[in-house]
Amino acid sequence: MSLPRSSPPSALPRWRGPLLLALAGVLWGTGGFAGAFLQQLTGIHPIATACYRLLAGGVLAVVALGVSGQLRGLPRSPAVLRRVAAAGVLLAAFQACYFAAIAVSSVSLATLIAIGSVPVFVTCAAAVLERRLPRPTLLAAVCCGVLGLVLLSGDPGGDVPPGRVALGVGCALGAGAAFAALTLVNRRPVPGLDPLRVTALGCLLGGTLLVPLAAATGMTFTPTLPAVGVLLYLGLAPTALAYLAYFGGMRTTPAPVAALAVILEPLTATVLSLLLLGEVLTPTGTVGAVLLFGAILLEYVRPPRR
Repeated sequence: MSLPRSSPPSALPRWRGPLLLALAGVLWGTGGFAGAFLQQLTGIHPIATACYRLLAGGVLAVVALGVSGQLRGLPRSPAVLRRVAAAGVLLAAFQACYFAAIAVSSVSLATLIAIGSVPVFVTCAAAVLERRLPRPTLLAAVCCGVLGLVLLSGDPGGDVPPGRVALGVGCALGAGAAFAALTLVNRRPVPGLDPLRVTALGCLLGGTLLVPLAAATGMTFTPTLPAVGVLLYLGLAPTALAYLAYFGGMRTTPAPVAALAVILEPLTATVLSLLLLGEVLTPTGTVGAVLLFGAILLEYVRPPRR
């Protein structure tokens, strides 16, 4: 009598991390449109938009915790407190540095440096921490992604004076370093602190830290129905759900590979611009978009190890 054949293991666990990370990148790509629409409706400063975004995302994630019963029994160990504090401070630093770069230079330059530097920072830091060189495919994916972002951005400096360009580059590098640190800090889970709890508490703390800066720039607005609706979307999709997917995907994915998810943000924003705003992509931009997509395929879509 022959023994029954065992069914092959499901491929879902292997794809779970990359799928969550890709979802995070796509959701972040919708955040720019939502934030710009909110500013158009309310007239608030971009820093205030970032503050409201983190606060709304944190509140919505806390509501999810309450509905699921996860607010009870939240551990208060030193490790949990350190992780939540680090997440909140780094989220606030990323938002503040990124919008400061936009204010002194341009959106394209800030995005190019901030987003492009994240996988580079994480790959280099991981190589130092792990005391080994990155895999050739990972290096190729990072280089491909950065080059694609450069081509997609076109002329990021524009007519900005050199002094402001230098200051913008510094602020954008600070934003990239903050997000890279957020990725490295959260690469190992803390007992009792799942991705939803990290998202909820980190966003709430980050938004609270930004309140003084946002108040100084002006954050009051008339809460009309469209404005509230856009704010809720901004807090839910590109913030709470995006960071929940990112922190969740990092649990089964190396930090340098996880950092590549950020390049899906400008790629998604470009696709939305083509579909919704009727913008036309230049030949150089088309090559850049293809390279960005190729970077994701090169590292995320790999055959399983045997």
